[in-house]
Amino acid sequence: MSTDSIAPVTPLQAVLAKARIENRAALIGYLPAGFPTVDGAIAAMRAMIEGGVDAVEVGLPYSDPVMDGPVIQAAADQALAAGTTTPDVFRTVREIAPLAPVVVMTYWNPVERYGVERFAAELAAAGGSGLITPDITPDEAAPWLAASDQQGLDRIFLVAPSSTDIRLRYTAEHCRGFIYAASTMGVTGAREQVSSRAAELVARLREVTDKPVCVGLGVSTGAQAAEVAAYADGVIVGSAFVRRLLDAGAGTDPHGLEAGCAAIRDLARELAEGVRKGTH
Repeated sequence: MSTDSIAPVTPLQAVLAKARIENRAALIGYLPAGFPTVDGAIAAMRAMIEGGVDAVEVGLPYSDPVMDGPVIQAAADQALAAGTTTPDVFRTVREIAPLAPVVVMTYWNPVERYGVERFAAELAAAGGSGLITPDITPDEAAPWLAASDQQGLDRIFLVAPSSTDIRLRYTAEHCRGFIYAASTMGVTGAREQVSSRAAELVARLREVTDKPVCVGLGVSTGAQAAEVAAYADGVIVGSAFVRRLLDAGAGTDPHGLEAGCAAIRDLARELAEGVRKGTH
């Protein structure tokens, strides 16, 4: 049974509520842990926060990502090759959580292998707000529903334009924190235009829930952030941030990390300005 009504407010829920009071969407930035190094990823996440993101999504590098596009896959591959582990992800969360709300994005297999209850307990102890799980649905996630209730963590499942109204309602009922609306049916990656189906999907969700809805997949510019912020409670940006690190040569160029962090900071400023232009 869900304990939604008695669960404590997480830092993520608080920042989404604050953004709603300010009549704007929240900006959520994604980067994978361990790329180009564990400490380098932490530095890049700090740069995102300095630029204006409201919350950070920390990716757990995984060898078989079904949703990640080539940019995020390239970074995750380097993180795995460098030996990044789940405890490294928790260390990253521990370093970032005092600065901004943190959620971990992970495929389900690493959680199951680590131990669901153990994963939830260590994430909560590190100060994480919750988990985004793109490849598991609520009806398959009974152990995670119980563990997240036990630890007071948010649990964020995905919906897509292909989801039926019954599925939207069911998923929304089991989400806590926000509902992740995937704007396309494809993998992650910056696009010239954000799919128009995202607005339709958010409108359909508004018919079945009053929980926050955040849109991901495809946003890379301030103008796109403003467009999505006009109808969503949060704008999630991943590949565009990772691309800044890759283009700067982070991990290969001695000055690459510093240059990449500066580029990430600039992009975060542009996106933060965008979400403030796209008032509801």
